[in-house]
Amino acid sequence: MGEVANDEKKVGSVKTFNPTYVKPKKPIGRKECQLVTFDLPYLAFYYNQKLLIYNGGDDFYGAVEKLKDGLAVVLEEFHQLAGKLEKDEDGVFKVVYDDDMEGVEVVEAAAEGVEVADITAEEGFSKFKELLPYNGVLNLEGLQRPLLAVQLTKLKDGMVMGCAFNHAILDGTSTWHFMSSWAAICSGATSVSVPPFLERTKARNTRVKLDLSQPSDAPEHANTASNGDTPVNPLLRGKVFKFSESVIDQIKSKVNAGSDSSKPFSTFQSLSAHVWQAVTRARELGPTDYTVFTVFADCRKRVDPPMPESYFGNLIQAIFTVTGAGLILANPVEFGAGLIRGAIESHNAEAINKRNEEWESKPVIFQYKDAGVNCVAVGSSPRFQVYGVDFGWGSPESVRSGLNNRFDGMVYLYPGKSGGRSIDVELSLEAKCMEKLEKDKEFLMEA
Repeated sequence: MGEVANDEKKVGSVKTFNPTYVKPKKPIGRKECQLVTFDLPYLAFYYNQKLLIYNGGDDFYGAVEKLKDGLAVVLEEFHQLAGKLEKDEDGVFKVVYDDDMEGVEVVEAAAEGVEVADITAEEGFSKFKELLPYNGVLNLEGLQRPLLAVQLTKLKDGMVMGCAFNHAILDGTSTWHFMSSWAAICSGATSVSVPPFLERTKARNTRVKLDLSQPSDAPEHANTASNGDTPVNPLLRGKVFKFSESVIDQIKSKVNAGSDSSKPFSTFQSLSAHVWQAVTRARELGPTDYTVFTVFADCRKRVDPPMPESYFGNLIQAIFTVTGAGLILANPVEFGAGLIRGAIESHNAEAINKRNEEWESKPVIFQYKDAGVNCVAVGSSPRFQVYGVDFGWGSPESVRSGLNNRFDGMVYLYPGKSGGRSIDVELSLEAKCMEKLEKDKEFLMEA
């Protein structure tokens, strides 16, 4: 795994050291897997960043070695994360691992004047940049870079684990499957209890040729990514709204109280409608302005045949519903919940297949911010057991998303640290809208 180099560069208050690389513990030869229609649209997104903040841990360097050792074991099953992207002679993208590849990039860093409380208190995301690898790096750069980079930063009283995953090869379900498996190995498991299902072509077996160049061949990409600047609108603000179990129950009860449907709205549908209406109110949209709600929905159980939960890759699709802002604001919140439920329920195997066929006939590589006009776009899920990622020194104090792929209206949902049905809503909005939302008692359920 190599030794940490002595030369360091100081980045603000964080000193980062030259990276080492971690490969699967045992040689596994060359493995190739074609990227499929569910993966390819994310090539022009940025690496997906996650930040896990841990308390305590007196022996930082011992913890780093333990993490690297566990990583080498877990990569025997999740070897795609230790590989690179390649294109075959037909221009079809694939993920390839070979024993002579570098593996996963691991950087050690130190911010010893910074405390865990300083990071967990951050409601926005401006402090996170120095704690995360691959700011502003496009997934397409996986042709040249590792597909997973990890930065381990020593704090005064804890540690921050910043991860950057290439979104072209995995979604949130796969991300947390990997993280929980890695943590289990570090906590004493001798093998991965649920190995990843790596046969992507079982979900879709269509070869799509894409005429995409490496970033070094495309100046507009290279300029975005190579300087390490994160493409975040400077007028954008981030905030985590922590909804307790009782508040979530109140939101759900309120939405269902006015519904004449015999089928109650789910927690997700209720909370999403609550957020959509409040954000639309904060934006002060005109009655004829369109607003779009987008959810990146897991399709593992929707495709035919269904895929296992352990399917490794992207098996999500963006589901859109659009309406006039006036209708969202003039109607009770269950109106929006009904639109969201209708869009989700109609997205069955037939709809998924139709979307794939349409895309394959005319592939369009979207940018991360193409979620719709005046949008509220929901990613991540409160079902992900992010606080179960215990490497042997306790649960994270906080789990957050990084700076990449943030735009006006992007929402990440996480389970609350307090457990139960509590949910954290991590939201990015233009500053003036965020200011209004922060004072909205109806949204905060203080009315």
